Amino acid sequence: MYIRESKNEDIEDIIHIHTVAFGNDKEAELVVNLLNDQSAQPSLSLLAFVDDLAVGHILFTRCYLSGINQAVSSVLLAPLAVITSHQKQGIGGHLIRQGLDTLKDRKTELVFVLGHPNYYPRYGFSSAGCQGFQAPYPIPEQHADAWMVQSLVPGIINSLEAKVVCADALDRPEYWRE
Repeated sequence: MYIRESKNEDIEDIIHIHTVAFGNDKEAELVVNLLNDQSAQPSLSLLAFVDDLAVGHILFTRCYLSGINQAVSSVLLAPLAVITSHQKQGIGGHLIRQGLDTLKDRKTELVFVLGHPNYYPRYGFSSAGCQGFQAPYPIPEQHADAWMVQSLVPGIINSLEAKVVCADALDRPEYWRE
């Protein structure tokens, strides 16, 4: 398996991965919209390959923190997909780790995700709400632990309290229901 940043010509593979992984085209459409959304830039889009077959994709897009007086480089992880035939083989974890390493090298400070609370903590994510970070839309109390954050810079989480403002393409209530 190898991972690389996606290119414009990879869009068909990206659409295929998300459509197969989720069983519909909702996430694929979101990815296309985010890749074309100027408010999401700069983004980090990574593809995983097994024997030259694109099997996984992860997208990180820029987000902002409102209600603070300092600039904090932040991104939102959404979505992550691995085609069904290659799930449960660690590919998603490899995509997350390589994405976080690349983002750290690019001086990103915070990474947010709305995702499965039993999956993302394996990769260093923890509850964002109880640490003072509000999601772009309210997360129902029973799913509050699905809203998570990871600091790529020591100590920054303890000094902030803010609301996350996402890219325009992701700024719809239906994307914030776990």
